[in-house]
Amino acid sequence: MAKINHVTKKTENPFLNLYELDRESKTGKKGKYYVASRAKDKSRLKLNTRKNQPDGVIIYSLYGEKQDKVVLVRQYRYSIDDYIYEFPAGLVEENEDYKEAAIREMKEETGLEFRPMKVHPAYEKPAFTSIGMSDESCSAVFGISTGHISKEYLEDTEEIEVILADREEVKRILKEEHVAIMCSYMLMHFLHDQEPFGFLKEL
Repeated sequence: MAKINHVTKKTENPFLNLYELDRESKTGKKGKYYVASRAKDKSRLKLNTRKNQPDGVIIYSLYGEKQDKVVLVRQYRYSIDDYIYEFPAGLVEENEDYKEAAIREMKEETGLEFRPMKVHPAYEKPAFTSIGMSDESCSAVFGISTGHISKEYLEDTEEIEVILADREEVKRILKEEHVAIMCSYMLMHFLHDQEPFGFLKEL
C-alpha cells in the first residue's frame, strides 16, 4: 500500500490551501503529490483526522405547489472564466450543523426560505467532490423552498442568477450549458422520476 511520509503546507489562504505530500508508491518509488484542502492546518487534513466531516453543503431543492421546479444558480466561476449551472451551495461554518448551513446558504444565495427534509442518513453522508486533487467533501441536503428570489444577501464576490427551472428548461440546460457534476446527476432524477424525491426512499 502507498504511504505518506511528510506533509507541508504550501499556502496561507482563508478558504483553500495547497498541501505538498512526500509520498511513496506501493513499489517504494518516492515523489510528490499535491492536495487542495479547506483545512486550516495540517492537523485538520482528513488524511490525519480520518474523519469525514462535511466542508460544505449542496442543496437540492424543489419549488412550487406542485414541486415542478428545481432551484438552480447560474454562477460565474474563475476556474473556467465562464458561467456554470449549479445547485445553491456553500461552506459549513465551524460548529455549524450542516442542515442549518443549508438553510443559511439558500437564503444568502437566493433569498428563498429552505425547509430540509428528513431522509435516510446514507443520502446525506458527506461525499468527496474531486478526490484526485482535494479532500473536500459535501453533504447533499434535500428539501423544499418557498418565498421570493432576492439578491439582497449576496456577497460582492458572488455573481449569481437564480433559476427556477421546469423540466423543459432542465432539458435545455443539460444539452447546452456547463453543469456541475452533482447537479447534472440530480437533474436527471428531476427529469425522469414520476414522484418528486422518489429516489430518496428508505434504504
